[in-house]
Amino acid sequence: MTEPWGDDPLRFLIGAAHAETFLETAYEREALVAAHGEPDRFAGLISIDDVDRLLTSTDLREGQLDLAGASRRLSRDDYVDSAGFVDRGAVADFHRNGATIILQQAHQIEPKLGRLCRALEYVFCAHVQTNLYLTPANAQGFRTHYDNHDVFALQIAGEKSWRLYDKPIDTPYRGEGFQSDTHAAGELRQQFVLKAGDCAYVPRGLMHDAISNGAPSLHITVGLITRTWADLMLEAVSEAALRTPGLRRSLPAGFAHPGFDRSAAKAHLKRLAEQLARDVELDPALDLLVDTFIRSRPAANRGAVREAGAPIAAGERFKAQSFCPYRIADDLKGVVLIAPGGDLVFDESARPALERALSGAPFTPADLPAEDATAIVARLFAYGMVVRD
Repeated sequence: MTEPWGDDPLRFLIGAAHAETFLETAYEREALVAAHGEPDRFAGLISIDDVDRLLTSTDLREGQLDLAGASRRLSRDDYVDSAGFVDRGAVADFHRNGATIILQQAHQIEPKLGRLCRALEYVFCAHVQTNLYLTPANAQGFRTHYDNHDVFALQIAGEKSWRLYDKPIDTPYRGEGFQSDTHAAGELRQQFVLKAGDCAYVPRGLMHDAISNGAPSLHITVGLITRTWADLMLEAVSEAALRTPGLRRSLPAGFAHPGFDRSAAKAHLKRLAEQLARDVELDPALDLLVDTFIRSRPAANRGAVREAGAPIAAGERFKAQSFCPYRIADDLKGVVLIAPGGDLVFDESARPALERALSGAPFTPADLPAEDATAIVARLFAYGMVVRD
C-alpha cells in the first residue's frame, strides 16, 4: 500500500522547502504556514462525510467526542447520556446551532490517520495523536488560548481565519495548561487564512484563535507529545543514584521542622550537583527513554491474523516495516528485539539475521544467516516488524 506521504510524512504536511529546514529553524520556535495551493492534498485522510458516518454509526463513549463554542460553555452532561454514550441527536442539534464537533484521538478509529501518526512518530520520536474539528460556517470553537503541545493543523474542507499572538509561556510543560484568568493573548502578531490543502504549524505556548469562513470547516490537528531534556535529566539522575551512594542517603533528620537550618544542606546539595555533573551518563538514561518510547507504540501488524496460516517460503521477498522503531540489545537470555508492543527474545545466534532483516533492504528467508530463518521471519511478520515485499 502506497500512502500519500510516501517516505517523508513531514514533507507531506509542510512541503519540501519547509521540511528541509523545519527542525533547525521553526520547531518549537515559531509558527509556520504552508499554503500548498492543492485543495485535495489531504482529502484522502478524512472528509466531512466520514465524520458524519462516524458520528451516526459509531457508539462513541464519553471522552471520544466533545463539543465547543467560543460564545458559550458546553458541558458533557448536555450530550452524554446516563450510560456514558454520546447522544447523536444532541450533537447534531448543538452543531446546527454553532457548536464545533471535536473527535478526540481520531487516529484510534480511522486507520489512515493511525498510519500517518505512526510515520510522524518515527520522525519526531514522540507520541503523535490526531483530533478532528468540524466547525459550522462563521463559527469559532475556542476563545484565544495556547496548547501545551505542538500542533500541525491540516485543513481538509472549508477555510479558517487564524490569528496568532504572543507566547505567555515559552515551551510549557505537558501539564501546564492554559488559564484564561492568568495568560493574556498579548499583541496580534500574524493573521492568515488556512484553505483546504494547507497546513499550519503552531508551537506550544503560542496564543491563537481561529474562525471558519462562509462554509463548514474541517481540519485535523496533529499533536506532538514529546519527551523533554528535563525528562532525560531526571532519568539520568535516577541512574546515577544507582552508582552514587551519596544521592541515596537520607535527608537530614528534622528537615521538615520550622526552625531547621538549611545552610549546611544548601552546601551539601551543591557538592552533590557538582559530583553529579562529573558522573552523569547519557547512554543509560537515553536508552531507557528510547526503549520506553518503542514499547509504548502499538504493533503495526495489519494482515498478521488474516495470513497467520499462510506458510512462508524460503524464496519469498520481505522488507522491514516502514516507520517502525526498534532496538537490538543484549539480554541474559540471548538477544532482545525491543519492538512496538513489547520485547522479542531470540537466541544470540539470531542477531545477524535480525540485523539483515531489519536493515531496510529487501530479503528472503534464504538470505538470512540462520538455520531457523523461516521461523524468525514468521515471528517478525506476526509482530509487524516485516511485511511482504
